[in-house]
Amino acid sequence: MHELTEYIKLMEDNDLLVSSEGAEAAGSRRVRYISYDSQDIRYGTLFICKGAHFSEKYLASALEKGAFAYISEKKYDEEAPCLIVNDMRKAMALLADLFYGQVWKKINLAGITGTKGKSTTAYYMKSILDDYLGDEDKPESAIISGIDNYDGVIKEESHLTTPEAVMLHRHFDNAVRSGIEYLTMEVSSQALKYHRTQGIVYDVAAFLNLGRDHISDIEHSSFEDYAESKLILFRQCRTACINLDSRYAEKFISEAEKSSVTERMITFGEDPEADIRGYDIKPGRKDITFSVRCDSFDTDFRIGMTGLFNVSNALAAVSMAYAMDIPLENIRSGLRKGRAAGRMEIFTTEDESLTVIVDYAHNQMSFESLFASTRKEYPDKKIFIVFGCPGKKALGRRKELGEIAGRYAEKCFITEEDAGEEKVRAISEEIAGHIKAQSGNCVIIEDRGEAIRTAIDEADEDTVILITGKGRETRQKRGIEYIETISDVEYVTKFLKEKKGNG
Repeated sequence: MHELTEYIKLMEDNDLLVSSEGAEAAGSRRVRYISYDSQDIRYGTLFICKGAHFSEKYLASALEKGAFAYISEKKYDEEAPCLIVNDMRKAMALLADLFYGQVWKKINLAGITGTKGKSTTAYYMKSILDDYLGDEDKPESAIISGIDNYDGVIKEESHLTTPEAVMLHRHFDNAVRSGIEYLTMEVSSQALKYHRTQGIVYDVAAFLNLGRDHISDIEHSSFEDYAESKLILFRQCRTACINLDSRYAEKFISEAEKSSVTERMITFGEDPEADIRGYDIKPGRKDITFSVRCDSFDTDFRIGMTGLFNVSNALAAVSMAYAMDIPLENIRSGLRKGRAAGRMEIFTTEDESLTVIVDYAHNQMSFESLFASTRKEYPDKKIFIVFGCPGKKALGRRKELGEIAGRYAEKCFITEEDAGEEKVRAISEEIAGHIKAQSGNCVIIEDRGEAIRTAIDEADEDTVILITGKGRETRQKRGIEYIETISDVEYVTKFLKEKKGNG
């Protein structure tokens, strides 16, 4: 714990402090907790006022429950010491780093960034690490991902790919207190741009790929801004693992080479020049086998997931595990067992006459890869797809996904997908316009369960159905809240059984 005066000095040293009304007088008070959630307050809390929907009533509630001071970008009427700063996002990262005593230094950190494949790569990596840790009779590794989070104390479904800085450092602290030695996490462009990971040094970081995504007034103003945000990770890692198959590989290699923090570079991919090179790739109906060659081994691997693009994700995990000196037998065994829930999960009727693939694909790059891989693996099947787009973010997806689906799919079922503060119908009609511009066939069914049911009912044995965007998630964002819902996997399992019964 630190006195309030230390937080004042921290803000001053980083040119963030605008004023500190009443804070000097309370300077000897200990900050016993930091929080931006008015429902999560303890005695001695320094309360953080943040968010587009922040209201002064949240501050009043926090002060009533035990907060003694607050930090904000504006002064409120409440009688309490306050620190007024000019950049709340950067201030949060510095606060969290100080409050938790740079606890991230006590854990082996692996960070992953890219437009697609982060979650799958993170779960491949976790499986490899857990295989190794199991042999050592140690606790399983921690993970922070777009699917869920586990830190030894908290196990939860994710809201954000990378949590806000305070929550991120809390995860690190929980992991260390739980005796966990390794943590793998997805690092989003938003987290990098808005300082959530500022000050953290990763033991190893991987760059997977780069495509257009998250371009909007409230995310990234341009592709250049998006790319620049991704590059930040390679200024704060000791070992950089770069996908040599990406057209942007040299950009990321150059960034890591300029970094005073990066000590080592490892490239991976199918490119013959890659340090970790994948070759002899053989897809199956339920798995993929391939070989990997590097300076210390040349052997075969297997992943228990379809989708040829997953070989690239597997190579990223192999390169990170190699950088962390994980034994080869654990890399092979862990990768074989690894999978991300809701990623390329295949379901069929009992007689295997109808195939449904549930996947989180939700942007231009992942859609292109999913359709291309499905065409290659199911060459004689027509494709149905059930999907939607989120509200008030990545607005370009509506055009991009609509055009791709319109080109590839026999029929598109457009539905709810975290519409938030927008109307599902309005988002769906916008997507439909782009599908129709490609002469595509589509129908809008706002209820996601009904959309999945209708797609399955209309499909015959010559069809493969793609259900994208939500996977095993059990919540939908409606308004500013997350509402409990049935997952796509549950819907698919139920409706495939009904189809069999009707047959």
